[in-house]
Amino acid sequence: MTGPRIAYIMSRFPGLSETFILREMCELERLGWNLELYPLIFQQETVVHDDALTWMERAHKPSLYAIAAANLDLLVTHPIVYISILFKALLGNILSIKFLIRAFVLYPKAVWMARQMKTDKVVHIHAHYATHPALVAWIINQITGISYSVTAHAHDIFVDKSMIQQKLQGTSFIVTISCFNRDYLIKYLGPWVGEKIKVIHCGIVPSLYTLPAPSELSPENLFDIISIGSLRPYKGFAYLLEACNILRQRDLRFRCRIIGGGELHARLYSKIEELKLLNFVELLGPKDQNEVAGFLKNADCYVQSSIVTSTGKMEGIPVSLMEAMASGLPVVATNISGIPELVRPGETGYLVPPEEPQALADAIMKIYEDRGRAEHYAITGRDLVLKEFNLSTNVALLSDLLNSYLEGVVWK
Repeated sequence: MTGPRIAYIMSRFPGLSETFILREMCELERLGWNLELYPLIFQQETVVHDDALTWMERAHKPSLYAIAAANLDLLVTHPIVYISILFKALLGNILSIKFLIRAFVLYPKAVWMARQMKTDKVVHIHAHYATHPALVAWIINQITGISYSVTAHAHDIFVDKSMIQQKLQGTSFIVTISCFNRDYLIKYLGPWVGEKIKVIHCGIVPSLYTLPAPSELSPENLFDIISIGSLRPYKGFAYLLEACNILRQRDLRFRCRIIGGGELHARLYSKIEELKLLNFVELLGPKDQNEVAGFLKNADCYVQSSIVTSTGKMEGIPVSLMEAMASGLPVVATNISGIPELVRPGETGYLVPPEEPQALADAIMKIYEDRGRAEHYAITGRDLVLKEFNLSTNVALLSDLLNSYLEGVVWK
């Protein structure tokens, strides 16, 4: 593939929770960009998207020998550069033990990446997440001068902000996936950062999601509720289970299916048993995007029960919510972060306060009892997703940004 070579840095690969990055890379290549993938961690997944298989073969996987050789070379030839950048990286993360350890562990790999990117004639780096990927991009920039940009999502700016000003000041541009994130960064860092930010929503491929067949609910039917996400605290699934318990007490005939895997599986299953919901709620585990599309097609409504954790961790705008709305489903979501940019009360869905099972249950009942209104919201919601959360449209905006900053760059 011809064209300027862009390095993509992401935290983990492959990972179902970062499918949106995979889709973005595939679309950029379709537009003619020449991408090199540099994951910080390769992880084992039980379910891998078909599109990820090729990238798994192409992704850069350094050997310990290669990392050692690159570090020794830089340390011997430019000892002041090596030590001073390491010192800055460690000093910038000194207030967070977790980030300090990560910086120390990632520095040797970043040095190897710098060497490899120079060899491959990489002209720009794009890092997804303002935490460790942005730190590695910053380190590489300090060593090589290769420019970099960052997409800021959610926990990477809401939780631990170690070195965030330094990392973002060094960027050519910053992408945020919501207006909420842009405004948050401006409030935290000052007006200067707003001048660098372009809001580009994550997007979905509309053709993957088809509208459900028209159906009439009857007392014999099960009302099919679906929710998708990694089983982590900030997804708020415990509150969804509480809402399901309320629906059971109201004698609603329903089935709730939760798609996703994660650390809370055992705890959530125990809660399902405790609430006597085994006949109502299923934990389906992780599924690929084609399976997810099939479940959405046959559902009656979608629920996003996200919360803000005690550490400040929260969603950006969940891609699974976009997928549900593209499938023509009525949606219920919590009023946090950038979600109101997608779920607009009285227009595209039902928005409720976080950590309130009663409010979740009430909104689900509104969908069940007033199908006409819910379907109207679903149609409006789908139109919004197709207009503002379309992968090809939004990646084209990112492509234009890259073009504008790389204009005049000569590559071989």
